[in-house]
Amino acid sequence: MDYKDYYSILGVSKTASQDEIKKAYRKLARKYHPDLNKDDPQAEQRFKDLNEANEVLSDAEKRKMYDQFGSQWQQYQRAGGRPDDFWSQWGAQGARQQGRQTYTSGGPQGFGDFSDFFETLFGQMGARGAGGQQVNFNDIFGQQGQSIRRSRDVEHMIEISLAEAFYGTSRTIQWENGRSIEAKIPRGVKNGSRVRLKGQGQDGGHLYLSIKVMPDDQFERDEDDLKTAVPVDLYTALLGGQIDVSTIDRTVKLTIPAGTANGKQFRLRGLGMPNIKNPEERGNLYATVEVQLPTDLSDEEKELFEKLRSLRET
Repeated sequence: MDYKDYYSILGVSKTASQDEIKKAYRKLARKYHPDLNKDDPQAEQRFKDLNEANEVLSDAEKRKMYDQFGSQWQQYQRAGGRPDDFWSQWGAQGARQQGRQTYTSGGPQGFGDFSDFFETLFGQMGARGAGGQQVNFNDIFGQQGQSIRRSRDVEHMIEISLAEAFYGTSRTIQWENGRSIEAKIPRGVKNGSRVRLKGQGQDGGHLYLSIKVMPDDQFERDEDDLKTAVPVDLYTALLGGQIDVSTIDRTVKLTIPAGTANGKQFRLRGLGMPNIKNPEERGNLYATVEVQLPTDLSDEEKELFEKLRSLRET
């Protein structure tokens, strides 16, 4: 299990401020950008490491986790923040990557080797526990280490746009060992949806994709329904007419009755999001009228509006 020192990668101290981290990242990102170092085969990896380090250290919560648990902080977070779950899920994998075989054989030598792995990840305090006492790894893994599961489920968060949630999309998942899979994300997924990829996890376990649908500039989502605001000019609102409404996948005509008030909501059936269980069924689109008042009136227009006001007052 490789330990990445994000502070060294960015060339800052562990007490560096957010401004110092930001400045260091910008400087090094320019220096090692692959487009500017086409003759350097290591530039792309340096650039990736810089982005990874910046992503963690520029986020206060991620940085706190990293300071506690090193570059494996995400695994600890996925284990629910419980050390026993963390080690039951990740300990064996880390030991294998370190070349250790102690998780299948007991004895003092085995525990000594695993302590080295523990210290690599957490430092000396981690190997001895918060109270300064030596940790008995049999208490964590069970006698002979046989309680460690060789296969396990893995969860990975995927961010997608609303349009991708509508049409369906895919993502390439790259594992550290070089293995990659093409993950298909079905139409209609929502925030919190979980997509299971059978047998694609660790050592035969399942891979679960936790979906996060990013906010959209035009549409607000409510389950399978969508909401949007549509601008309507004053004259159409007063006299009636038709306007174009952009839905998520096409443009439709909407009839505006005469005397339509600002804030009036129209329901456009079947123009919302597809249902994840039955993509052929769609929710509705709710279009809210936003009446646009005319600006930069000419003198003649002002005179006509004055006349209209006088007519309404009589």
